[in-house]
Amino acid sequence: MTQRALDSSGEQTPGPSRPAMIDAGAELDPVHPMEPPPPPHRPDGLSTAEVAERVARGEVNDVPVRSSRSITEIVRANVLTRFNLIIGVLWVIMLFVAPIQDSLFGFVIVANTGIGIIQEWRAKRTLDSLAVIGEAKPTVRRDGAAAEISTHEIVLGDVIELDPGDKVVVDGVVAEADSLEVDESLLTGEADPVLKRPGDPVMSGSFVVAGGGAFTATKVGREAYAAQLAEEASRFTLVHSELRSGISTILKYVTWMMVPTAIGLIISQLVVKDNNFKDSVARTVGGIVPMIPEGLVLLTSVAFAIGVVRLGRKQCLVQELPAIEGLARVDVVCLDKTGTLTEGGMDVTEVRPLNGSDEAYVEEVLRTFGASDPRPNASLQAIIDAYPVDGEAAWTVTDAMPFSSARKYSGAAFTEADGTASAWLLGAPDVLLSEGDATLAEIEQLNEQGLRVLLLARVQGDDLDAPGAAAGAAPTALVVLEQRLRPDAGDTLAYFADQNVATKVISGDNAVSVGAVAGKLGLAGAENTLDARRLPTDPDEMATAMEQNAVFGRVTPQQKRDMVAALQSRGHTVAMTGDGVNDVLALKDADIGVSMGSGSEATRAVAQIVLLNNSFATLPSVVAEGRRVIGNITRVATLFLTKTVYSVLLAILVVCTQVEYPFLPRHLTLLATLTIGVPAFFLALAPNKERAQPHFVRRVMRYAIPSGVIAAAATFTTYLVARHHYTGEGALDAETSAATLTLFLVAMWVLAIIARPYTWWRIGLVAAMGLGFLIVLVVPWLQDFFALKLVGTTMPWTAVGIAVAAAALLEFVWRWVGRRFGV
Repeated sequence: MTQRALDSSGEQTPGPSRPAMIDAGAELDPVHPMEPPPPPHRPDGLSTAEVAERVARGEVNDVPVRSSRSITEIVRANVLTRFNLIIGVLWVIMLFVAPIQDSLFGFVIVANTGIGIIQEWRAKRTLDSLAVIGEAKPTVRRDGAAAEISTHEIVLGDVIELDPGDKVVVDGVVAEADSLEVDESLLTGEADPVLKRPGDPVMSGSFVVAGGGAFTATKVGREAYAAQLAEEASRFTLVHSELRSGISTILKYVTWMMVPTAIGLIISQLVVKDNNFKDSVARTVGGIVPMIPEGLVLLTSVAFAIGVVRLGRKQCLVQELPAIEGLARVDVVCLDKTGTLTEGGMDVTEVRPLNGSDEAYVEEVLRTFGASDPRPNASLQAIIDAYPVDGEAAWTVTDAMPFSSARKYSGAAFTEADGTASAWLLGAPDVLLSEGDATLAEIEQLNEQGLRVLLLARVQGDDLDAPGAAAGAAPTALVVLEQRLRPDAGDTLAYFADQNVATKVISGDNAVSVGAVAGKLGLAGAENTLDARRLPTDPDEMATAMEQNAVFGRVTPQQKRDMVAALQSRGHTVAMTGDGVNDVLALKDADIGVSMGSGSEATRAVAQIVLLNNSFATLPSVVAEGRRVIGNITRVATLFLTKTVYSVLLAILVVCTQVEYPFLPRHLTLLATLTIGVPAFFLALAPNKERAQPHFVRRVMRYAIPSGVIAAAATFTTYLVARHHYTGEGALDAETSAATLTLFLVAMWVLAIIARPYTWWRIGLVAAMGLGFLIVLVVPWLQDFFALKLVGTTMPWTAVGIAVAAAALLEFVWRWVGRRFGV
């Protein structure tokens, strides 16, 4: 999915290009600076002594492949968090002053941190293995002999051989060339191979598509062009996550509230009441810990991690947990035609004989033409597939001339079955036909339909490579080719349209042609095409053009970042797909970067999502998974934040009334497990097709604040009534048990509301949590472990009655909020 670099006329820019040094804000616009004189060619290569001397000077290709954050960085980022600091300090205190059952809350640190580290480590390991698999093994001449070596062993001045399919691993100057053609599309975006001659520079990251030769390494290590881009790409940045930011904001405010609340609790529990020191500390921590939505942090990590595992089974590597959320919020996807909408390969859809030519004869010419080239390009391979040679060929190939991007055609000479000699050219019609030929208008119509057309022409004589060979060519037939459309591309585009995600096709090809291909796949607005050479440079005007059109042709690499920035300036969340080195900075600027597994190392390093199967059709699965996670986390977050609200209010009420804090940490751990932790885990993994909506904190708090206020008021009311009801030894434990019963029932009603709409498993889930609490109340050793025992009948039934009234109020408030805000 690389873009094609074209000059102002729309043609391929001829000749080699040399990129400028890259920094964080530079454009990927190849320039043509003054090159130093090429080094003298040494056919035998360097000697062993010269290689050792260059290694000693550091002139070696020692760029490490960095696919992601290091293990140290991963561990540091997951361990050193505000959440871990708050819970960790309180955990250490409780381990010294209270039984282990009051310290259960601290083990969430281990689980939460472990999930983050393991997931990122797995992603890093997969990426590193991809880099090793894709590593090239160049053939280098040393001491007169050729041998394969690792890329990091290349030194300055090495002579490196090139054959078809070989990757250029360092920058250099061509020393030998035999019809050498290099594809630089991953670097410059140029669509066609570039013919290289001795003295021409070659860039690292390009690869040979035809011919052969050798080049001398002139820039190695971090001086090489691709290495500069890879280094820029490796500056790790985390994708924005509204869920993560919202939770971080909540934790920040909770931290601020904890300081005065903790001071007030300590004074009220230790000084005013003059309680046992350890018991006072335990109840103080018991008032602080539930303020922290620690389960929400853990659950979010679990939900994302499970999503990553699910997507991994579909050959989709998610390098950062929140990237799933990011893509679910995307409203614009920018993609290329080649490799995304179309597959690598073409098909012959029609052969149109010209000037009365016999169709059967034309087919025989094409059949023999296909057999004349041992290394056919994509167009000729399509002809071979359409007209294969069955058995022994009837015609004999006497001469062949492979396709050249400089000539724009290939050639072949035959001896036909009757002994007649003929010579043929096959290539670009605008090169083989004279200007103004009527056939060109017919060809233009085919091009506008997204089709590619080759002209088969007969020439006089047998010198195929003669300068004027094409001038006298007699048009014989048009070969109409069609790029293979990905069978799942149409469904993918339809999915994004159904999800209100705008799709922008960005290509270096002719805009009308690209629009025709997109139209065949059902892309909405495919008729709205724009040649990027007419794209305004003003960001605001560019944003308007981007919003009004769906297909952009003749896009140069440097325009890609501008297009992303223009869309973002209008508030769009942009996903960019790419596979070439020239895509990396646009991928980095996009909100979500998506790379193909077969793409360059640099794009795989900077992208948050890597499609290992190279299929764009995987993205709908990522979007659906993200929307499931966001929708469910938003719903269950209300449970956690309700607990935060009622915990803060209970602490404030205790400080103001100067009474003992009613709960120990073990009580709130039990309540949080049954009414929040366990049910939230299952609810967070349930199917959910709700579209992602913004303002996470605001939407959640509209329900959490009134729910928390009602829960705190009901619980504290029960506690105060119980304080007047119970007296003597054990009164505090009885008061705590009654308050715990009320708080559990109110929290269960919040859970029952969240679980709607009901299904059999949701009803069973709520019932199971209620049964769990009942078991704790009736099993003696559990009563002792959690310090819960209902005393008498009057106060427990009073606690139930207060909880029922609170539940009725909850129903009214939730319905009112739903009508008032439409959420």
